[in-house]
Amino acid sequence: MPVMTPMQEPRDIMATLSFRSFLVPGQLVSHPDHPEWGEGQVQSAIGHRVTVMFPHAGKILVDATVVQLTVLS
Repeated sequence: MPVMTPMQEPRDIMATLSFRSFLVPGQLVSHPDHPEWGEGQVQSAIGHRVTVMFPHAGKILVDATVVQLTVLS
């Protein structure tokens, strides 16, 4: 369980804990910071952890609270 810092409100911690990605396995996505990786396919999406197989980078674990993948399909 995350530790609350002095500047963090309890509701902010709960929002982080309950985050769920809208992505589902099979969707095609691109990474906004790495277009050279190509069109990736979502392998799994559990909470904020999204595993994507990119043709030019391999399997990448993405934190969906940090990176907003672009849905292509």
